[in-house]
Amino acid sequence: MSRVVALGADHAGYALKELVKTHLESRGYDVIDFGTDSAEPVDYPLFCEPAARAVATGAAALGVVVGGSGQGEQIVANKVRGVRAALCYNELSARLARQHNDANVLALGARLLGSELALAIVDAFLNASFEGGRHARRIAQITEVEDGTTFSQADG
Repeated sequence: MSRVVALGADHAGYALKELVKTHLESRGYDVIDFGTDSAEPVDYPLFCEPAARAVATGAAALGVVVGGSGQGEQIVANKVRGVRAALCYNELSARLARQHNDANVLALGARLLGSELALAIVDAFLNASFEGGRHARRIAQITEVEDGTTFSQADG
């Protein structure tokens, strides 16, 4: 897997994004930083959408989007076709998001996480991988929903 990670954050997530960026670079990851570049108020879709799109197009293997709660950032990222963004508050949720849901974008809430925990969540997310198996069928169903295809419960 590529070691390129896309980052995007609003003003509330700026400081944590910068910390994550330094953390990733110190571990040999290449980072594409879509901003923001200060704590001045901005609208998070302007920064999280391009980070998610970089993942969807393959310019980045994974993404991290950061805001105050992470909720809006996750919602924006999930509007990009091919992105499965997960809002995580602990290491287990980050690992399971990758292992079971093939999540490719991590959303973090800077106002809800301490720095040490946030970096542990990032590491758990990056170090986990999709297990496939029974989970692959479910990811295919998610893609069908995204594509507007309907299916019955009997198909599952």
